[in-house]
Amino acid sequence: MTRSVVLGIDSSTQSTKVLAVDVQTGEVVGTSRAPHSGRDIQSPDEWWHALRLAIRQITDDGGVEVRGMSAAGQQHGCVLIDARGEVVRPAPLWNNVASAPDAERLNAMSDFAAEVGSRLVASFTVTKLAHIARTAPDDLARTTAVGLPHDWLNFRLTGQLTTDRGDASGTGWWSSRDGAYRRDILALAVGDADAERLELPIVREPEEPAGSLSKLAAEELGLPAGIPVGPGTGDNMAAALGVGAKPGEIIISLGTSGTAFAVSETPTADSSGEVAGFADATGRFLPLACMLNCTRAVDTIAQLLGLERDVALSRAGAMVPGAGGLIMLPYFSGERTPNLPHATGVLEGLTEQTATPDTMLRAALDGVVAGLAYCVDALSRLGITAPGITLVGGGAMHPVWQQAVADATGLPVTVRSGMEHAARGAAVQIASIACDETITDVAERWRPPVVAEIAPRPGTRDAFALQARRHMIQHLAHTSS
Repeated sequence: MTRSVVLGIDSSTQSTKVLAVDVQTGEVVGTSRAPHSGRDIQSPDEWWHALRLAIRQITDDGGVEVRGMSAAGQQHGCVLIDARGEVVRPAPLWNNVASAPDAERLNAMSDFAAEVGSRLVASFTVTKLAHIARTAPDDLARTTAVGLPHDWLNFRLTGQLTTDRGDASGTGWWSSRDGAYRRDILALAVGDADAERLELPIVREPEEPAGSLSKLAAEELGLPAGIPVGPGTGDNMAAALGVGAKPGEIIISLGTSGTAFAVSETPTADSSGEVAGFADATGRFLPLACMLNCTRAVDTIAQLLGLERDVALSRAGAMVPGAGGLIMLPYFSGERTPNLPHATGVLEGLTEQTATPDTMLRAALDGVVAGLAYCVDALSRLGITAPGITLVGGGAMHPVWQQAVADATGLPVTVRSGMEHAARGAAVQIASIACDETITDVAERWRPPVVAEIAPRPGTRDAFALQARRHMIQHLAHTSS
């Protein structure tokens, strides 16, 4: 029997994931994945090649009628496009911190939190464009349009450069408060003339198609030309859709990066820069705190010790929180929250007793979840609180991560079914278009059921030494300033 499906795409740092979802029931009937290089600067061609492979894994077997597709993408990456529609240079991604000095310079020129909703850190696209303008002006001169990773995918799929308000809110030149581009802000990064001439993506509404799948793209992907392509969004906005997030809930996403966010009816502006004032994919807002070093921090220590991921997590989980007094700040790639782009990893409390493989693994796990607790606390400063945490992302199904997040935050954790919530959120978006329903109605109808509930263990939060970690962070900030 042929199933009518929509395709939800998540083009992340590490890979492209595609879900084929029954357009009526929300049942996932097919999944696929194709890898990216994982580097912090990537050629967009990687994403297109992976998308082709992942879609054909689903469609080549037959049995599905694709009625539409939509792409979520990693936020912030800077894609430069020339007059022929070709990519000018590989794209620096969200986790590339080379533009940290440009973020500091731009913050000194304008109150970005007040103007666009977020104080700048090196992740934001406007800092990356400023860095290119400063270090590679010839590349900027060749550029006629600039967009984000998912914007570029929309361009390849439809021939039109489009975005949505959620992903646009991570550029640094689109205002969540005003719902509009701020070319005067863009001019601070590239100058008045370039800010005026550069084409920026058309911002589509939540239930407005980006366009129709072009004949050329359809031939490459093995799909029917003319099917609707959703506006797409950023991966965090899509994850919120995919899990059916509502105001009054805090979501933590465990992936390459770690994020804590919530759907809000009103925009936020955090002058400290720890909480980004994003828009979401429904017409509301998505205040979010992000850390660069999440599950891969534990993976790094596991690789150092020659262990498989699941073995490493099991051994870490077998130890009590606190790692015997060994404290790790796992800032292996710098850090975004707190904003320490040039920081490196720190170990404190290394003794003969704590210098063991299992203690090191537990210290890495503790360091990550303590960082997530820091992000939750940052949200609470803006009045964004919840009675519990909903856990999503690649690590969400592992019981060690579940318990560690509950213990470090002191809040009960709920896990909803499914693994690829960002791809599912993209499917929600295109299903609302294909079925002519509101996006919130589809998100509610398709909300995944709860599959696990984990309570924090009494008395364990103190073992994560959250206050001691704050003192270490303050010392790092002082010594790196």
